[in-house]
Amino acid sequence: METMWAPWRMEYILGDKQDGCVFCDALDKNDDLTLYQGPDTMVIMNKYPYINGHLLVAPIKHLSGLDHLSRYEMGQLLATVERSVGILKQIMNPDGFNVGL
Repeated sequence: METMWAPWRMEYILGDKQDGCVFCDALDKNDDLTLYQGPDTMVIMNKYPYINGHLLVAPIKHLSGLDHLSRYEMGQLLATVERSVGILKQIMNPDGFNVGL
């Protein structure tokens, strides 16, 4: 397997690690990396992305796994993913994207 070298991530790898939950911190800060904060879900950008448009969509609720979400919460999570993908496609206009898919 080929290892991907991402030198811009060295700050994260070698730097001081924060205490607590990075997601709660993102919600509290409401900084430039936090793109959306809803009642059930959040969207944040990766501070050290591998590619342009790398987003993280996560539930607000602290859980050990997605299988602990209710059907409603899972629906909200997937709806937020769907909206996020639509916005990325519209804004980034990726080459080779087939709109008919």
